[in-house]
Amino acid sequence: MRRLTCALALCLGALSLHAAVDPNFYIFLCFGQSNMEGAAKPEAQDLEGVSERFLLMPAVGDSVRGRVVGEWTRAVPPLCRPNTGLTPVDYFGRTLTEALPDSIRIGVVHVAIGGIHIEGFMQDSIASYIEHRAPGWMKNFLQAYDNDPYARLVELARRAQQDGVIKGILMHQGESNTGDPTWAGKVKIVYERLLSDLGLQAADVPLIVGEVVQADGQGVCIRANLQIDALPATIPTAHVVKSDGCTNGPDRLHFDVAGYRELGRRYAALFLSL
Repeated sequence: MRRLTCALALCLGALSLHAAVDPNFYIFLCFGQSNMEGAAKPEAQDLEGVSERFLLMPAVGDSVRGRVVGEWTRAVPPLCRPNTGLTPVDYFGRTLTEALPDSIRIGVVHVAIGGIHIEGFMQDSIASYIEHRAPGWMKNFLQAYDNDPYARLVELARRAQQDGVIKGILMHQGESNTGDPTWAGKVKIVYERLLSDLGLQAADVPLIVGEVVQADGQGVCIRANLQIDALPATIPTAHVVKSDGCTNGPDRLHFDVAGYRELGRRYAALFLSL
């Protein structure tokens, strides 16, 4: 009888855990460098009207806003860290909540560091990257993720999987790897490792990647778009968000607030088309 009672308790516990996962809670993992981090200051319109159905699982704590690492909160910018700006993810989430039925919630896990190379998200190179390649100003940002941004992303993704279903991976990275012929292969390694570590299938979890600033052909890293546009040849489940017409700041490297809004809407439109 005691064994039967224990077995029943274990089964009920497993069922309760499974029941807690909401199939209508769509989770998206977001990572990259400064344009994913957000380099434009949000305006009043960006801070208002964020749906209660659009949630953020913070990867960095924020005592001012009462945010705790790993605990869902409404996705009001900034999404990355306390002093970052608007990102494509802001209007990606807003657009999805407007387009999808009220029964669907959107959750994002967001890890990004300005200037980081793709090697900064690779488990076999992060230690060497921090020691030999990361500039001094970047190290404080790396420390916010315990010097392993990939590990933080996976840790929180696993927590998020207890509540919902991972539906896609959003990336905006490539500027720092402009001209690197091995970039696509390295992105493939990161993507496939995420899938493996989280028990996901590529067919169910597309990789959505945004082009960099074009600035009417004068973008500082515009050559990176050649690599980004070719990424689906290396990763069949990768899809590219075009950046033509998305406005930018005077540095011709980062989008401005209007550019981030438009790029975010395009990320959402591409996901919806899939």
